[in-house]
Amino acid sequence: MTSRATRRDDIISQPEHAGTERKDVRRQMTPESFTTRGTDTLRVLLSSLREFKKTTLLAPGFVFVEGILEIIIPTIMAALIDEGITGRNISALWRFGIILLCCSAVSLTCGFLSGKYAAYAASGLAKNLRGDMFDRMQSFSFTNIDRFSTGSIITRLTTDVTNIQNAFQMIVRLGMRAPVMVIVSWIFAFRISPSISVIFLITIPVLGIGLMALAWFVHPIFERVFRTYDVLNNTVDENLQAVRVVKSYNRENFEVHKFSKISQLIYKNFVKAEKVLSFNMPLMQLCMYATMIVIAWAGAHQIVASGNVSSLGLTTGDLTALVTYAMQILMSMMMLSMIFVMVIISRASAERITQLLVEQSTVTNPAHPITKVADGSIAFDNVTFRYASSSEKPVLNHLSLSIPSGITVGIVGGTGSSKSSLVQLIPRLYDVTGGSLKVGGVNVKAYDLETLRDAVAMVLQKNLLFTGTIRENLCWGNPKATDEEIVHACKLAQADGFIREFADGYDTHIDEGGTNVSGGQRQRICIARALLKKPQILILDDSTSAVDTNTDRLIRHAFHEEIPDTTKIIIAQRIASVQESDLIIVMKDGEIIDEGTHDELLESSEEYREIYESQTQNKEVAQA
Repeated sequence: MTSRATRRDDIISQPEHAGTERKDVRRQMTPESFTTRGTDTLRVLLSSLREFKKTTLLAPGFVFVEGILEIIIPTIMAALIDEGITGRNISALWRFGIILLCCSAVSLTCGFLSGKYAAYAASGLAKNLRGDMFDRMQSFSFTNIDRFSTGSIITRLTTDVTNIQNAFQMIVRLGMRAPVMVIVSWIFAFRISPSISVIFLITIPVLGIGLMALAWFVHPIFERVFRTYDVLNNTVDENLQAVRVVKSYNRENFEVHKFSKISQLIYKNFVKAEKVLSFNMPLMQLCMYATMIVIAWAGAHQIVASGNVSSLGLTTGDLTALVTYAMQILMSMMMLSMIFVMVIISRASAERITQLLVEQSTVTNPAHPITKVADGSIAFDNVTFRYASSSEKPVLNHLSLSIPSGITVGIVGGTGSSKSSLVQLIPRLYDVTGGSLKVGGVNVKAYDLETLRDAVAMVLQKNLLFTGTIRENLCWGNPKATDEEIVHACKLAQADGFIREFADGYDTHIDEGGTNVSGGQRQRICIARALLKKPQILILDDSTSAVDTNTDRLIRHAFHEEIPDTTKIIIAQRIASVQESDLIIVMKDGEIIDEGTHDELLESSEEYREIYESQTQNKEVAQA
């Protein structure tokens, strides 16, 4: 996985540091490199509406009724003025007054309901988008996960979804209201005075060109803003996880400066974007006031030229309605302008969310998967593996290895020799790039993923415990495990003793990340969790490094006595952890350079002998 520092340096234009091929993966396959058409983005987002389709349709439906009534109200007002007030007709005054009140009440009710359903629809869409993204993430292979940083995913689940929610709510409500008000108001205005109503049409191309220009300038800026948000979230996540290191090295000021620098970059980009968007309101007001002036001038010119209003066919009520329609049209165009600005802001978020939703897992089930693993045998046949297809040098290079079921295999080698990469291929956390890998005599790609991963228990280098009790963490290995099975697994992992020393025993609460237990205790709980799966293959990836040599020996002895039929693969830095293995593999630069038993390798492998002698000498020095 690429270092967060590398991605952060890319954003804030610091010098780029060279890294290993593994660290370059995400930079080569950044999600920003995947683009989607606008129609595809909209289709993907709307597919998350599901149960909220009804409320999505009800909101604009009520808005439509509200808009129509608001347009009819000026006409009723004109009739009330002409027939009731000017005509001194009390019955007409009451009749049109009651109609006016009824229309206003219905319009108010529809406005309330449209707001209510728009809020339901937008909140529901946001809920489903978050759920769909999280669900899609669970199906990702490690290759897919490598394409996204932690901060990027957090930004998409929070800030980006919120932007979509706000934009959708505005579109569902005002997006229907504004066009209806503009079109129908213009039709009513045209009925009153065709010559004056044409003035409104002049403002449409002016506003359209202006708004398109704003979008063209602003969209790239918001794309940069949200990418910088990713880096900001990564920085916070990294700082919180490494807070003990930060404090022990007195690097608080450095971290504050680093955070401030990224935050300042977001501020500058936002200011730049808002400066451009600030032209939206003056442009709108220019069109609105210019239109009103032209309407007033045209109306006055016609009245003066003809000598009175009536000769134009206009009554006092008609003139009042015309001005009201003019205001409705211009205010509706103002609404459209606001919607357009919100769409500009949310467009980058929509594209980023879509990138995650359309990402296809590189590891999938076959059409007719095999649902049973015969045994724990493993066969690597000329296997080549690259983290990225564009990488020149493979991580594993034409590697072949046969492991019979039930034996214990030790893997040793220097840092970067691809020991972890090798074992991660077995449960298909990654897929081989070339060659084939078989488990139980069957290609791993032919298995049902759940079946294969149930047969393989893996304790990774980074031992992670989840917030909850020790019992709840152990039950990740087997949700249906009995108390007897839990205790037995913990005894095999040499964890039962220290667990019982806690006041609450197996119900002891584990803090986030397991910070309230030691590294060795975390390792043993994770080993017990893996044993509860009752796997056919057990992989320990440097998983006893934090326990003392005696506890390490007891764990290995328990494995030998209690799970003899399980294939055990132990990756370790200490020769003592693997020297009793049936087969020991020595790796270097993604290749197996030697293999054999401990005694055989001491005689035939210079690399193994050097590691053994250095550790033996260090032990003798420490004892002296």
